[in-house]
Amino acid sequence: MTLKVEGDPGYGSVSAGGRFIDVDSSESLPLLIPDIQRPVWKPLSREELEKCAGGPEWKKFRSRLALCFWIGWLMMLGAAIAIIIQSPRMESPSLHWWQRDVFYRLQPALFVDADSEGVSRISMVSERLPYLKSLGVGAVILEGLFQHDVSPPNLTEIDQSLGTLPHFTQLITESHKAGVRVMLDLCELDLFEQELGNGTDVWSSPSEYIQYSLRYWLEHGVSGFGICDTDAAFSTKTLMKWNLLMQEFNSQDDERILMVRQTGNSLPELNVSNTAVNGSLVELVIKSLIPPSHHPLSPAEVAEAMEASLQMPESHWPSWTVGGKVPWELQRATLVLIMTLPGTPIIRYGDEVNPIQDLDQLNHPLALFHSLSQSRAREEALHFGRFTFLSFNASMSGLNSTSAPPLAFLRSWGCIHFLVLFNLGCEPRTLDPDWAPSLPEDGVFVTSTGLDRFGPVSLRSLKMQPHEAIVIKLFESDNS
Repeated sequence: MTLKVEGDPGYGSVSAGGRFIDVDSSESLPLLIPDIQRPVWKPLSREELEKCAGGPEWKKFRSRLALCFWIGWLMMLGAAIAIIIQSPRMESPSLHWWQRDVFYRLQPALFVDADSEGVSRISMVSERLPYLKSLGVGAVILEGLFQHDVSPPNLTEIDQSLGTLPHFTQLITESHKAGVRVMLDLCELDLFEQELGNGTDVWSSPSEYIQYSLRYWLEHGVSGFGICDTDAAFSTKTLMKWNLLMQEFNSQDDERILMVRQTGNSLPELNVSNTAVNGSLVELVIKSLIPPSHHPLSPAEVAEAMEASLQMPESHWPSWTVGGKVPWELQRATLVLIMTLPGTPIIRYGDEVNPIQDLDQLNHPLALFHSLSQSRAREEALHFGRFTFLSFNASMSGLNSTSAPPLAFLRSWGCIHFLVLFNLGCEPRTLDPDWAPSLPEDGVFVTSTGLDRFGPVSLRSLKMQPHEAIVIKLFESDNS
């Protein structure tokens, strides 16, 4: 559209260069000058893209980029492997079978329900082996197998009231099937009071007859023998002969051992100078956790005995058994103690059963015993971890001088910690928040005497029930 204006012919306009433009010629120009048209952007076609991507420059760039990626990935992988290899770590020690297994002390004479149809007490022990294996027991110590009231005792003949040699042979066969070893206890037999005569005159000395008797039972498949430190056989000279005999039957997968039951506060030292004997003369030392007594101890006496044992140097610790009589309300707590201490736990027949429970449960795995044995076998900290006794201060809530004090210790392996707590008194206890500031505050329940503790727990809010023992696996608050 153009607009023609009539006016002075001398009227003009100035051009962009400062010169005047004739009005007549400008009247034909459009008033709205359109913008300068710019080139429109258009995407490359498929053919153009393939041409650019297939160029030599792009191929070099892509190959170099892929090479840099894989080199960087391999470098990070190598650095991670180097860090793992060079970082310090705890190496699990190589343990012998008697250091790994749970031992079970059993007197066949206690099975008084043997009938008259040829079922001997030893046969009843054979029937219980699968049950003991289900609980986690790895070795059975048979006590009272020989007549100790006969002088001299016949060490190659079983007490006829318990069974016969074929019954014992069947017991060894069943033990191999169940994976449970059998050991013989020779305590209180007066081994060296053998009178030469009555069929033993072929032996030049009692020592020679004892060597023959031990060999006799080793050939039948027993895994070792136990004596008391009060026996005449507990001497360097005698035990050295026994040790050499054991080595004749030892193999890489089946080692025979000697164990001694400590009756006093300390065990006489045995000096071994003979190079033919490898290691110690006695592999296993058994000490009573609770001192023997003729009457059940009170909770305060049990707590005092436990505290004295827990403060003993760890390097001097033997394997543990209960020993003295414990009140039934503390029986489960002592079971937790023995199964969580360093060393080999040796359980006495009946210790895994609470007297107030139905005795029919003997035919089924008991929950607490099974839980403890499984945790001990699975957790390195409970199996061979370090031990730390933890003492309570006077600010423990509700603590008084007349009640049994609470007890606690720590089992640690690497960054794994297991806290074991005991409240042997008849009153509930609440942990003092400042009791052990170095311990992690959070954890998870592993087991307890009441089998009623589950899930996560905070030590600041933990309240222990009377006669209760608790096992807690601790972890840092920012860890899982």
